[in-house]
Amino acid sequence: PATTHKLAKAGVSVTDIHKVIFTHHHFDHDSDFPTFVLSRWDQLVPTDIPLDVYGPTPTAKFCRGIVDEPDGLFAHDWIARVNHPGSWVTFVDRGGVLPRAKPVLVPHEIGVGTFLETDEYKITAAHAEHVQPYLDSLAYRVDSDGGSVVITGDTRPCDTVTELARGADSLMMMCWESHDHVGGTDHDLATCSILGAAETAAAAGVKQLVMVHIGARLRNPEMAEARAREAEAAFDGQIVWGEELLKVPAP
Repeated sequence: PATTHKLAKAGVSVTDIHKVIFTHHHFDHDSDFPTFVLSRWDQLVPTDIPLDVYGPTPTAKFCRGIVDEPDGLFAHDWIARVNHPGSWVTFVDRGGVLPRAKPVLVPHEIGVGTFLETDEYKITAAHAEHVQPYLDSLAYRVDSDGGSVVITGDTRPCDTVTELARGADSLMMMCWESHDHVGGTDHDLATCSILGAAETAAAAGVKQLVMVHIGARLRNPEMAEARAREAEAAFDGQIVWGEELLKVPAP
């Protein structure tokens, strides 16, 4: 949550972003998307630059539910801003030219394999195992001249994620709890422990493991030594413990 606010704190303008990729559609991953969509559209000149949105099902339904006319949850907002003269003034002051275009979302529901490729990068998806069959989940690998990064999203350790990460420079993997708290419990069906992330990194042969989506207990400073010990027992590469707004250098 609060992704739009965190982008601003990190010095990233929403108007510079024209593609968004979702791993899955739990609320803690997508609830701020309406704020992002409308903030981007409101500040963007011209306003009709499409936002391409990639992800598993129900990405298309999710996008339609935000801005589609007349029943999107926020359609009333952009309809008022497009049609009221008071909003026109602000839009023109920003450099806009009337008539003002409505928000344009272009959803792409994707499966496994390479789905985006340019001269600068290639992005490949693989299945992640989280809460199927209720929600689909994907992990992503970005390959570029600057290196390779794998973002698992929410997942338990699984062969598809390990293969996706094979030989990558950096693996950003969910790390919800220590193994002694979740091993052998129902948490194992949907989430990854410290040990699970470390073993995945070792099996994939990555250089760097970035622990993300870290559970509250593990974020307690008193857990720093124990969590490091569990990770280092299984992976001898560089380990980074993620924090909000942390910039992670390439390994």
